[in-house]
Amino acid sequence: MKVKVLKHRLFALAIFFSLSFGLTAEMKAQASDTDLFNKLKALPGVVDVQALKFKAPFKEKYLVLLKQWLDPQDTTAGTFIQRVFVSHYDYKAPTVLVTEGYAGSYAEREDYTEELTGLFNTNQILVEHRYFGKSTPDRKNWKYLTAANAAADHHHVVSLFKNLYKSKWINTGISKGGQTALIHRTLYPGDVDISVCYVGPLCFGVEDGRHEPFISSKVSTENDRKKVQDFQMEVLKRRNKIFPLFKKYCTEKKYSFHLPLQEIYDYCVLEFSFSFWQWGWKPSSIPSSSASNADLFNYLIRICSPDYFADDGQDYSPSFFVQAARELGYYGYDTEPFKKYLKIKTAKGYLEKIFLPKDLKVDFDSSISVECQHFLDTQDEKMIFIYGEYDPWSAPAVEFNGKKNMFKAVCPGGSHATRIRSFGEKEKQEIIDRIKTWLEE
Repeated sequence: MKVKVLKHRLFALAIFFSLSFGLTAEMKAQASDTDLFNKLKALPGVVDVQALKFKAPFKEKYLVLLKQWLDPQDTTAGTFIQRVFVSHYDYKAPTVLVTEGYAGSYAEREDYTEELTGLFNTNQILVEHRYFGKSTPDRKNWKYLTAANAAADHHHVVSLFKNLYKSKWINTGISKGGQTALIHRTLYPGDVDISVCYVGPLCFGVEDGRHEPFISSKVSTENDRKKVQDFQMEVLKRRNKIFPLFKKYCTEKKYSFHLPLQEIYDYCVLEFSFSFWQWGWKPSSIPSSSASNADLFNYLIRICSPDYFADDGQDYSPSFFVQAARELGYYGYDTEPFKKYLKIKTAKGYLEKIFLPKDLKVDFDSSISVECQHFLDTQDEKMIFIYGEYDPWSAPAVEFNGKKNMFKAVCPGGSHATRIRSFGEKEKQEIIDRIKTWLEE
């Protein structure tokens, strides 16, 4: 998940198109005359349906604006509008439910197709996560941003759309979306037939504790880990020379931070190793210790830009970090090797200091993770978990033993961008065949 899932993400996914861009009068007229358009308009709680451009194999595509309860357990709390993107292939085909963990604006693209959708010729329904993108309530009451409420959103979508799509259902998501898919399956196991969760962690603390030893002693080779740490050390040792470049860059970008800029410099250096391994950078690309100050600075911000720590750095901030601090968990930083050169005394509690709204205090509750683990231990649903070997998010990967149906696949040398297509031909075909068999049962 990044949860950084979260960060520069595949989230830098692509060009976002406005909802109205390119919609011709002919398309709108055609949409209002189709059987699917009318069925979507007639679904309870749907407040609007808008035609979107699409490409084959889809035959129609719509943005559905759906009214959802802020608190499914207390309807007096009110409602919000959630965006649901529906790409139609065939009423008789399986349906892939994408439990997006963040904003879903990329689904507006006419060429947007999930990996599973392309592999198995399915319909595709993407649900933008509550409190992200345009699925955000007018008033942000943070107490309603919970994993259970998000799962209830997805359950409601499934309940509605199963009236249209009656074949097999697969829920899936990437990073935090993979977490979201697991939580949805745990809380509503009968909603879907198959789950495919990509690179989704299962954390049990705000700073879970498994990421740091993974980065310091387990990922890749000892020599490669040393190259990464040596780079971090060099950037800290040359602080007096590199920090002016860092300051100038942040000033030009007009970034603002919760903490002094010297401390943000420390956090960028600490974050460097996580980002490096998460996104599959090659140790051979790291500048040598004799490289110029400018080269070291440029490489640092290429891997870990300070905008990650900025107040307005990402479209999932602060909503993501509220969830991470409340119940989804995150990772910490190992400061010990760099202590001599850091301005910060400790990195403990950095999530609250850097990312959370200043007036918000959140206590971590591991209940949802414990419930997911109990589900994994006691059930054997048709589920596949995909991870990259070098991705730090594989440190808190799901664990289960002796299952016939549940299956975890770890791609050798893989990063947070690992997908089914990332595996070797044999392993890839095994995963595809498994899903195909389940769909045909």
